[in-house]
Amino acid sequence: MDNLRIPRRLGVSFAILIGAAAVVMIFCAVSLMMISNVTSRNNASQEILADVLTLETSLLRQNSQLRGFLVTGDELYLKSYYEGRDDYDRVSPLLENLLEDPALKSLVRESREETLKWRRDWGDKYVAIVRSGERARAQEEIREAGKKVLVSAAVLPLREVRDTIQATITEQSERQETVVTMGWLALGLGAAAIIGIALFLGRSLTRSIARPVAQMTQTMTVLAQGNTTVDIQGTDRRDELGEMAAAMLVFRNAAQERDKSVREREEAMAKIGQSLAAVANADLTVRLHDMPDSFTDVTDDFNEAMQRLSQVMIGVQSSVETIDLASGEIQQATNDLANRSEIQVSHLQSSADAMKRLSSQVEEYAEIAAQVSAAMVEARGEAENGGAVVAKAIAAMDEAQAASAEISKINEMIDAIAFQTNLLALNAGVEAARAGETGKGFSVVASEVRALAQRSLESAGAIKERVDTVAKHVRTGVELVNETGGALDTIIGRVAAVTDSVTNIANGATEQSHALKKVGQGIHAMDDMTQQNAAMVEQTSAATTNLRHEARQLAASFAEFKIENSTPASISKVDLRLAS
Repeated sequence: MDNLRIPRRLGVSFAILIGAAAVVMIFCAVSLMMISNVTSRNNASQEILADVLTLETSLLRQNSQLRGFLVTGDELYLKSYYEGRDDYDRVSPLLENLLEDPALKSLVRESREETLKWRRDWGDKYVAIVRSGERARAQEEIREAGKKVLVSAAVLPLREVRDTIQATITEQSERQETVVTMGWLALGLGAAAIIGIALFLGRSLTRSIARPVAQMTQTMTVLAQGNTTVDIQGTDRRDELGEMAAAMLVFRNAAQERDKSVREREEAMAKIGQSLAAVANADLTVRLHDMPDSFTDVTDDFNEAMQRLSQVMIGVQSSVETIDLASGEIQQATNDLANRSEIQVSHLQSSADAMKRLSSQVEEYAEIAAQVSAAMVEARGEAENGGAVVAKAIAAMDEAQAASAEISKINEMIDAIAFQTNLLALNAGVEAARAGETGKGFSVVASEVRALAQRSLESAGAIKERVDTVAKHVRTGVELVNETGGALDTIIGRVAAVTDSVTNIANGATEQSHALKKVGQGIHAMDDMTQQNAAMVEQTSAATTNLRHEARQLAASFAEFKIENSTPASISKVDLRLAS
């Protein structure tokens, strides 16, 4: 079972438990079925026994009630007699159907035959005799009959059936107790078996799963703490725990490989550090050797890089000599260029002074022409301003004329309002006269309104006359202002022609001045550029001097490096050449 996988192992364990429980349940079910069967049969026997007792009771009841009726003649005894007879007739067929034993059925039929015979010979017969009034004869015959009147012949078969059924009930009760005992025994044994199987399976699963899991957990904890020498157990198992143990073994081996890699890396980093320290001390001949296999690429790359660096340094060393020779030649050329730049600067300075004097004279002439042009422009502006004033006067006169026309229209409107007011006042007077005494006040008001309208008409006429006079004067002023405007337009045209001529002269002088300024600016620019070139030549000479100084320092720095295929003699030779 240890070779089974955990789900299959658990499935087998639960299947065993379920099987044991099923067996116990089957035994319990069989016991219950047996108990139910015995109980059912016992209940049937009890029902048969009850029917037998009912038949016996009904027979004894018929016999006793018959005797009571014979003694007393009371009909109440007959009622109980007939009830017992009916009970017997009802229960007897039922009892015969319930019985399965043919012998017992025969006894029931025998009892019924004897019962019917007793009724015919004694019961029903003497009931009829008593009802006929011969109770004394019936009593006498009953006493003489003695035991023949008894129902023993009908009761004895029933008692035999009762004894048989009673024995059956006793037997079934004993069997029922046996079956119950067997049921309890099966239940107890089954429970004990299930508990025992559960304990066994639990112990087996604990031994095969729980303990290995706990042990594996402890091993994983030790492995997680960094102990890679721990022993991994259970790798030979074929279940999930074996697979986990195999995975842990892989982890442990990987951790061991990692530790080995760390040690190799530390060793390699120490050697690389030593080599880098040598490089920092200007030793370019250092190389890496005896490195771990995992650092083969790093070793090759480092050695190749140092080889290339050595070659580059050798090339730079040879370039220092070339820089020294070139810097000397550049310094000589810059000195010659500086001398020629100084001579050119002096010539450009003289030309710039001459152009400056000529430009100043032309600027003076241009300023005079500009002043004259400005004066003409001012005169033209004043003339144009006069023309504008005249135009405004003409516009004002036109507006005055238009205002006179508007006043005339207003005067006409006043005339119309006064006429309407006079007409309304007349109508109001007429209505007041019709009203009699009540309208006297309205008549007075109408008279006043009519007088006010008359005065408005008179005032409107006076205003109209004065407006007409003002309009005539305005028309005369408009004609004079128009003539003045024409004269000013002629003057403005002539001033404009003179102004244009003077402006052309001033513009020409200004253009000449600007041209001379541009020439002077060009000469000044050439002078500035020549001076800048001289300064640049001086800076180039200083840079060349610094370059030679830096070359000397570079040669001195190279002297500190230990390079392959280079000798101190060559470095000393470079230093001597640079120093010279």
